[in-house]
Amino acid sequence: MSAIKRALWISAGFLAVYFMPVGYPRFDNAVFEALALTKWYAQEHVLLCLAPAFLIAGAISIFISQASVIKYFGAKANKVLSYGIASVSGTILAVCSCTVLPLFAGIYKRGAGLGPAIAFLYSGPAVNVLAIILTARILGWQLGLARALGAITFSIVIGLLMHFIFRNEEKERLSGSVLDLPEEKSHRPLQQTALFIASLVFILVFANWGRPIAGDSGIWGAVFALKWWFTGFSALGLLAALVKWFKKDDIKCWLMESWAYAAYILPLLLMGVLISGFLLGRVGHEGMIPSRYIAALVGGNSIEANFFASIIAAFMYFATLTEVPILQGLLNAGMGKGPALALLLAGPALSLPGMLVVRSVIGTRKTIVYVSLVVVMATISGILFGWLMQ
Repeated sequence: MSAIKRALWISAGFLAVYFMPVGYPRFDNAVFEALALTKWYAQEHVLLCLAPAFLIAGAISIFISQASVIKYFGAKANKVLSYGIASVSGTILAVCSCTVLPLFAGIYKRGAGLGPAIAFLYSGPAVNVLAIILTARILGWQLGLARALGAITFSIVIGLLMHFIFRNEEKERLSGSVLDLPEEKSHRPLQQTALFIASLVFILVFANWGRPIAGDSGIWGAVFALKWWFTGFSALGLLAALVKWFKKDDIKCWLMESWAYAAYILPLLLMGVLISGFLLGRVGHEGMIPSRYIAALVGGNSIEANFFASIIAAFMYFATLTEVPILQGLLNAGMGKGPALALLLAGPALSLPGMLVVRSVIGTRKTIVYVSLVVVMATISGILFGWLMQ
């Protein structure tokens, strides 16, 4: 950085601090909301969501051969198989937009094509079965069905568009010997590695199993009642696999790689959550931007309302299932059904913290295009849905 740029940054920082509106109630409250949301995120998501996700990402990088990833998700992979698997991954993982990031980074780093990796990135938080059921039960079956169909379609279409737009860059990234890597020899059978990673996935899924809808005594309620038993059994399975099948050096490399993902991704996530809380606050609380402005801008089913709902949803952080009560309040305040669907299709899959991490993995241009595709497609879907509901 040149001396002039450094001086400009220092001057800008000084002016920002000098004119900081400390004592102004909305600013002080926004600072509190930023810290409160970050504290909640650290307590509720880092240990139960992100820690298992980092361990899974580390396991993918260390124990899954690059040739295997390329075989199923690379440029020469069967498109129906790769996009099909990626587009329904959310039905298994049921994670939020931040938790899926280490997994996305892991498969992309190992040679997955941009298209399947992006399909996986979108699907992970968007195709959440419990969230879709909750949407249908509370907000109406029409929104629930539209959300399910839209999320699966989005993941495939956006993945294919990203692949097409950046096909030349992808060819260069995956060119040469990378495309023809021989299958790596391993001293451990594939099924042992698969069971090891499956136990990590089970820990991630069951530890974060959401509370069922009030009065629901179905399978979701039964699993929730036993979630810690399932988590405990999965942890015992993981421990047994480590003791029986893995050498000390294997475990050391796995933990070091997992830590590398955590050190790389976690600071960006926490910074993004802090900014998101400052601007938009927590559920039921206001940040710097008054919620009445947001409610007024998403009323009706106009193009502007759908576009604004998509934009706000893209930058706001939604923990798993929290988008439903937020939408319920906005619908009661006059939000149209079209903007509601736009928010459901853009919100769970995107967030400001997530954008910061995705940018660090695939670059600024690809991130801008990805976010733009989600926002535009969510806006169009909202307009069409609002028109149909009228």
